[in-house]
Amino acid sequence: MTVRTNGADGSARISFAKNTIVKEVTVCDMNNLGCGVAKCGGKTVFVRGGVTDDVCDIKIIKDTADYAVAAVDRMISASPRRIDPVCPVYKRCGGCVYRQISYDYELSLKRSAVERAFRREGLSPTIKDIMSGRESGYRNKVQYPVAYDRTIGYFAQRTHEVVPVEHCLLQNPAFDCVIGVIKEFLDKYGICGYDETSGRGTVRHICLRSGESGISVCLVINDDSLPHAENLVKMLSVKCPGVVSLSVSVNKMNTNVIFGERTFTIYGKPYITDRLCSLEFEISPASFYQVNRDMAERLYEKAAEYAELSDGMTLVDLFCGVGTIGLSMIKDKPRCRLVGVEIIPEAVANAERNAAANGIENASFVCGDANSAEVGSADVIVIDPPRKGCSPGLIDTIASGDCKRVVYISCNPSTLARDCGYFEKHGFETVEVTPADLFPRTGHVECVALLTKGRTDIGPESLRDLKVSAEIEIP
Repeated sequence: MTVRTNGADGSARISFAKNTIVKEVTVCDMNNLGCGVAKCGGKTVFVRGGVTDDVCDIKIIKDTADYAVAAVDRMISASPRRIDPVCPVYKRCGGCVYRQISYDYELSLKRSAVERAFRREGLSPTIKDIMSGRESGYRNKVQYPVAYDRTIGYFAQRTHEVVPVEHCLLQNPAFDCVIGVIKEFLDKYGICGYDETSGRGTVRHICLRSGESGISVCLVINDDSLPHAENLVKMLSVKCPGVVSLSVSVNKMNTNVIFGERTFTIYGKPYITDRLCSLEFEISPASFYQVNRDMAERLYEKAAEYAELSDGMTLVDLFCGVGTIGLSMIKDKPRCRLVGVEIIPEAVANAERNAAANGIENASFVCGDANSAEVGSADVIVIDPPRKGCSPGLIDTIASGDCKRVVYISCNPSTLARDCGYFEKHGFETVEVTPADLFPRTGHVECVALLTKGRTDIGPESLRDLKVSAEIEIP
């Protein structure tokens, strides 16, 4: 049943009763959650399971004043963009939102999403073609939640129900052996997973990373120690010889944060090593390191191209993690200076050792909040913040310094475009953006943007407007 009503502005609105069947709907687009997008009576409807150019009957699940949510009820004509999904649990897991469409179409959707993000901010930089690589087996890091009944897998979409996953197409295939052994270990010794509601149980997450030196295993536990840990070491050594490190992170807090404040090593070294951009890097369990190494190399090469470092320049690498970006940029530039800023102490320690291990003497690293960094003397600044982007204060600080060139790496096109808008109000120009598909089959896309300072059409009123809106929109 549909009802037409008048909105507050007197315009006609359409409302849908729950479970209404809407006949012969054509899906016209898709969003980054993998939902089809359709128009019904002028209202936007997000169609779960819908693909662009599907013609189908849909069932309304939810209706709001501005949009509705529906599911495919009957397929009339399937889109030529559809493919047969090869993962048996992708609908429940929700990680691979584009598993049902061709990879070429996924890439076009992601590039379009980047373009739309910048258009919404009134910006028109050059958007380059999206860089892409292999679709499967690219993830060098996974974090599996463990349910109280020892189910190991991923959280179902929009819930904290753990969906059992025996094999994920995105991850390093060698992880399957490790998960199998840990499952056997938990069953053998009666060690439970974790119940978020009651706070009972021992093992909260299993975190795996792989690199050139092997696989690291970190169990996040709701206890001070892991029972029978020595037996897990023996089992992994026999059945998964690629494991070179086993550690435990203690997290007894009622929180969604995965790692606890104390992590200790049971077997091997507290880190693994990997090679990226011809450099060797140490990676500890909680340190940031790109999950798709091959595509990260291409992304960092583009970032170095944008930086245009020359002798005597100072490069500041904000949110530097284990130092991958900054060190890769100055590896052949001994007359440049690198200063990296990172808030995680273990990552800073990794970065310092990474510089030393690669014979790079013109780099230093500071443990602190990158959003509060002083960067006045920098010639070039590279930024790789979390998904929420930069704080307005950091942009103010960068704009008040001498830096004329900012290289901004982001995993969120919306916050990247927003922050580029802030930079432009400070006299910067967003010159070029290159998207890179570091997360095939998911709704995420990475970008690297080049901003240069030199605009002269920025007055004090624009800056005042920026600060006011920043205070309101980003507390």
